[in-house]
Amino acid sequence: MWKSHPKALPYLFLSEMWERFGYYLMIGIFTLYLKDVEAGFAMTEKEASDLYGTFIALVFLTPFIGGLVADRYLGYRKSIVLGGLMMGAGYFLMGVHSLTMLYVAMTLVIVGNGFFKPNISTLLGNFYSTDKYKDKKDEGYNIFYMGINVGAFICNFFGAALQILLGWQYAFMAAGIGMFIGVVVFLLGTKHYTGFDQKKGTQEGDMPFYKIVLFILVPSIVFGIIGWFLKGIQSATNLDSAIFGSDSTDAFIFACIPVIYFYASLYFKAKPDEKRPIGALLSIFAVVILFWAVFKLNGSALTTWADRYTDRQVTGTTEKVFSTLVQSKEITYEKAETEMYDEQFRLQKENGEVKKVIDYPVYFRNVAPEKLPEEGTKISIWATNLSQSINPGWVIILTPLIVAFFTYLRSKKKEPSTPTKIAFGLLISALSVLVMVAAVNIGSNGAEKVSVWWLVANYGIITIGELFLSPMGLSIVSKLSPKNITALMMGGWFLSTSIGNKLSGVLASMWDTYDDKANFFWFNFGLLMFATLLMFALVKNLNKVMREKGIN
Repeated sequence: MWKSHPKALPYLFLSEMWERFGYYLMIGIFTLYLKDVEAGFAMTEKEASDLYGTFIALVFLTPFIGGLVADRYLGYRKSIVLGGLMMGAGYFLMGVHSLTMLYVAMTLVIVGNGFFKPNISTLLGNFYSTDKYKDKKDEGYNIFYMGINVGAFICNFFGAALQILLGWQYAFMAAGIGMFIGVVVFLLGTKHYTGFDQKKGTQEGDMPFYKIVLFILVPSIVFGIIGWFLKGIQSATNLDSAIFGSDSTDAFIFACIPVIYFYASLYFKAKPDEKRPIGALLSIFAVVILFWAVFKLNGSALTTWADRYTDRQVTGTTEKVFSTLVQSKEITYEKAETEMYDEQFRLQKENGEVKKVIDYPVYFRNVAPEKLPEEGTKISIWATNLSQSINPGWVIILTPLIVAFFTYLRSKKKEPSTPTKIAFGLLISALSVLVMVAAVNIGSNGAEKVSVWWLVANYGIITIGELFLSPMGLSIVSKLSPKNITALMMGGWFLSTSIGNKLSGVLASMWDTYDDKANFFWFNFGLLMFATLLMFALVKNLNKVMREKGIN
């Protein structure tokens, strides 16, 4: 697999694998930690989803500036190392049980990812811009993407074991160690990056950095502050009268306005031969926002589904294996003081304090009557965050098959264009949501827990959509971007991811407002179908632009 690719690919593959090990370990336990009444911060579903959405949105917003700084000043290698060290430190600090320290840790991860994420993808793309490897670019990005998911798959098993044995803080520490390993691996491959990791400097016609600070970054901060304090109409469901559901969402949306304006200005001020490629990329950025909005529910609403609505009991040999590997924990079917939830699993608070009640553990709330154990009996249930390994597990299985499929089509000269792949990726992703609609109906809208196979099926289908879309997105940015703003346009791809991530948090925060959870998933299906139709409408023009540039 490696022989026909640049020698730097294995190092970039492993660096990204360990970086994603840390990131997805952290993300896998993040909302569970926030909602933990005893050892976390006892947040409600809405509070945790809102903070989660803001966090992952900002994580993917900072590549805008990180790509710019790398392009002009630091170069890719220094930016990647700096970003990795900041993220590792952030993961370590996240285990300190303090809201203030949590925000400091989140800030380090947000800024660190801004330096790491766009630049390692751009560095990889530089190798595939040469004539020797140009026709291998899509395959190279698919292999790279598999590295991401190897890290994302294995991390949750470490996270589960450490959380069960030692507590949340040790799981976060493991994320930090993984990140530092990724930095070391990246440095080991330094000699292979020569000639491909140099900064490009400021080109003729580029906006000076001080102007970007004055006219983009400062306005973003100002707009964000305005969004935070600007109020809409107060109602029973919107007590603080936030315009878009919460103050943080308002601040984020307003802060994005100057950045979006900046990217629009790139198009209007571009040279004639660069205008159409930039316009094509911006249209793709706009469409994939809705994909990320639904896809990123894996860390919020779908984690809640795994935690509350999925049968997680393990028995027999499976129980012995899970127990030995510390992937499960025991709970006892007996009444004791516990946190109070209503019939829809909404945490009940009064004056900010969690209400308590004498009851069975909440896991047993929707276990089918015939499956309930005898009073005082212990059962084993697998750790909720293990559900986060289903998607990357599918990626590892399906990536070689997808690569082989497109390689076969290429040999027959029938390979679809990159925009066409993205359009089909959106369609397939929309179909995955229908699996969750069926799961809601099978479980009588949460009255009974359902099999984990519903989640496995949902993730399996959306993973195919993801493999058609996400690595193709990285590839098309590298193909179409003008050379002097490649990292900046890669930052634009992550900006669209950022906005989608925040929208995902908004969607997840609405989970508790849907008494019929099927309607929640129907709404998501509608969003993806709208994106699908829009992308198919754009395909013809996008293909034309790519043919003009002599690429597929």
